[in-house]
Amino acid sequence: MTAISITTLLGDIRACTVCAAHLPAGPRPIVQFSATSCIVIIGQAPGTRVHESGIPWDDASGERLREWTGLPPKQFYDPAVVAIVPMGFCYPGTGTSGDLPPRRECAPRWHDRVMAHLPTDRLTLLVGSYAQERYLPNAKRKSLTERVRDFRDHSPNILPLPHPSWRSVGWMKRNPWFEADLLPVLKGTVSTRTRSVGRDQIGVISRLTSST
Repeated sequence: MTAISITTLLGDIRACTVCAAHLPAGPRPIVQFSATSCIVIIGQAPGTRVHESGIPWDDASGERLREWTGLPPKQFYDPAVVAIVPMGFCYPGTGTSGDLPPRRECAPRWHDRVMAHLPTDRLTLLVGSYAQERYLPNAKRKSLTERVRDFRDHSPNILPLPHPSWRSVGWMKRNPWFEADLLPVLKGTVSTRTRSVGRDQIGVISRLTSST
């Protein structure tokens, strides 16, 4: 795919208003990717802070996710290295027990088009139940804990993770294998993938994507 076609797709996504009538804060799609994104993070949907800043994972959950992956902010926010493609690109609003689920219209409309631009050997991090239920076969037959515990069934190209919200702190205490077994694999795999992206390539693609 050419840089122009990626730029066009990004522009189409950022101009999307398909769900506008259902978004209390209005549409503001949050997404990043490039032709060399060797890691894809598929989470839920932006929260209020991310909606306000326009920066993906710009909150405590993002800090915890960067700690889990070992990615410094400079790499995490470089689309030449990391694609951030949530299940819902816009903040969905708040319900009775927290943020509402990602809008169902979003992933079917955009994900396949985005993934077509990415390297085929990318590492995909499925963060939370919504992403896992879309991308893992038979995911609904297992709990999130079971899906994450069985991470070896999908690595080295796919790793399921819990959502790194404040709730994950207690979850990690109840499931010490996550820190002992999965996180070393996650950090090692991420480090290997990021080394495969050359410095010159990173600079060129970053300039192209940041200009959109």
